[in-house]
Amino acid sequence: RVGNDRSQRIMARVFVNCVDQYVGKNISKVFAESVVGKTLDEVQEDEEGSEVDGANSAKSYYRVVGTLKDPNAVKPAWVEEIVSNSNRDELLEILMSCDVIVYDIDQGLDDVDEAGWAVEALHSQLDVIKEQKVFICLSTVMTWARSKPLDPEDPDIPFTEDDYRKRKPHPNFKRHIAVEKQVIKLGKTNKSKFCSYVVASGLTYGRGENIFHFLFKAAWLGEAETLNVFGNGQNVVPMIHIKDLASVLLNVADGRPKTRYLVAVDGGQLSLEEAVKTISTGLGTGKVKFIPREDALLDKNLSQKDFDHLLVNLRMESAFVKDNMQIDWIGETGLVDNIDVVIQEFKETRGLLPVRICVLGPPAVGKTTFAEKLCRHFKVHHVKVMDVIREMIRQMERSAARADAEDLDDDDDAQAQKDKEYLELLKESQENNDGRYEDQYVINFFRKKLKSMPCQNQGFVLDGYPKTYEQAKDLFSNEEEEEEEGEGEGNEFDKTIMPEVVVALDASDDFLKERVMNLPEAEVEGTHNSEAEFIRRLRVYRESNTEDATVLNYFDELETHPETFDVSTTRTDMIMKKVKKEIGEPRNYGPTPEELAEMQRKATEERLQREAREKEERERQAAEEAAETQKKRTEWQGRFEEVKAEEREMLETQSYPLRNYLLKNVMPTLTQGLIEVCKIRPEDPVDFLAEYLFENNPQID
Repeated sequence: RVGNDRSQRIMARVFVNCVDQYVGKNISKVFAESVVGKTLDEVQEDEEGSEVDGANSAKSYYRVVGTLKDPNAVKPAWVEEIVSNSNRDELLEILMSCDVIVYDIDQGLDDVDEAGWAVEALHSQLDVIKEQKVFICLSTVMTWARSKPLDPEDPDIPFTEDDYRKRKPHPNFKRHIAVEKQVIKLGKTNKSKFCSYVVASGLTYGRGENIFHFLFKAAWLGEAETLNVFGNGQNVVPMIHIKDLASVLLNVADGRPKTRYLVAVDGGQLSLEEAVKTISTGLGTGKVKFIPREDALLDKNLSQKDFDHLLVNLRMESAFVKDNMQIDWIGETGLVDNIDVVIQEFKETRGLLPVRICVLGPPAVGKTTFAEKLCRHFKVHHVKVMDVIREMIRQMERSAARADAEDLDDDDDAQAQKDKEYLELLKESQENNDGRYEDQYVINFFRKKLKSMPCQNQGFVLDGYPKTYEQAKDLFSNEEEEEEEGEGEGNEFDKTIMPEVVVALDASDDFLKERVMNLPEAEVEGTHNSEAEFIRRLRVYRESNTEDATVLNYFDELETHPETFDVSTTRTDMIMKKVKKEIGEPRNYGPTPEELAEMQRKATEERLQREAREKEERERQAAEEAAETQKKRTEWQGRFEEVKAEEREMLETQSYPLRNYLLKNVMPTLTQGLIEVCKIRPEDPVDFLAEYLFENNPQID
């Protein structure tokens, strides 16, 4: 049991259901990383103003066991044992071996039923329970969704734990409130052996996101300019950071408060519009779009349960939690004030950190082709000089065109006037520099591009820029640090736009000239790869990047050492392989369900086509073999007939001497002998004929 006396602690084993799901995974991880009774120590230290005696400071961490929602899921590393919930007898045995049992009933109705069974089963074992067990039912504020305001004249008064008897559930959460009541009731029977709690949690956020993930993902991908707000967006959505929720549960497990029903929400009390706007601003364009509630379910990323949660309208306050628990808050004041931390958690948890690459080299070395391959593989943005300049000028022209409009607010009007003046300066600079833009303007454009949300979210490949040491120094310098610290030393570069990998492609001038000369006329016409223009660009590049002063030196000085490749001797695929190894796997979302379906369709189509080609090839080969066999058989038959004819002819030829011999020497005597046999008719004709031939045998010399 865990009490105020640290020497009496023996509780260390905790059960958490669905440890493969967002809530169960994060809660179990916090428990596994926490020392038993840690929150009580903090209370003692605060009250006594000194550290607890070192002799009693032996650490004992919670040991976590749990179930999986998906039987095929991988066991989290911090979970000691996974048990199956298919066999209730075995599950009860595990529950009885645990000191704390945490059941999240907001995963699905199956988990609601299982939690109801678990609390009943444990309560039925009171006779054999020796040490007090703590049962925590982690519920949802949806069991309060239809509660009437405490004061009809002042609906902004928040609900607290003290009002839990007045709560009314959403129609889809009646079974949840039934289990809540069951848990509270059974925990009153014998508190010394079985102590039960209900924690009504707000909508969770943080650590990679759960219900808000579809909003974070849409904003991060930037595929849509706006994020959707359902209805008018004025409904207040109770929320809490997932780690703060886990801390509440940890405090309950350690301290076992007398209050049995707790509300776990942060102090933000944000409307749905404010929450969506905050996410859009932090990861996207900052724009939102209001859509009718009935259209919300058309979003394939939104389930009915998520829809119900997002449209809840409740003002709630965690009075007991804030007054009595020791919590190292992450989002105490809500999502808006802590959005930067939440966004960083989102990126790190889901491996969505940007990939930043710079590809440099002389003209015609193949920078653009290689950069395009990198962009396709890592799903990042291709940043080219002329594209950046055109994009920024278009944006300023659109803004400047509104300078004289009357419907602009003060901020938009000031920005429009500023862009109009900047365009005039840009035009003047271009006229004074033979149609080219000064470095200060190009660098400003590039900084804005690299600081844009798409480049900050997914990353980028810089194609051929910066070209000189000074350009690199000005582009990547940390302007904010310079402004804050003046002459003092600060970070030498802006980490948010500094490339993590620099690839330098190179080749001899003769190789590059030959490559350009061999380009088709159609590709050269109208580009800067004409002979004269190419030679000028190559000369400028070599003059700007001597051995002592090259853009690569800038990166070397900052220990971002460039990888240099001679394209005349190294194949592009080998360079690509080395860059992939340096960066690792793409840090992006994998294919969407639609893309997976399309990939599967294409794979099936290719497989069927391949099988058809293979079948056709087999049939063709079989037909050729059959034709060849028939041809050989015909040839063999012809040769066989020829051989037989030759044999007959040979036999006939060989039989001529014998035939002549018989006709001349044998046949006359034999004929005469047969005539004699006919005449005389002896008793033994054969013996008579033999004697006759012997007597009349012609003598041949």
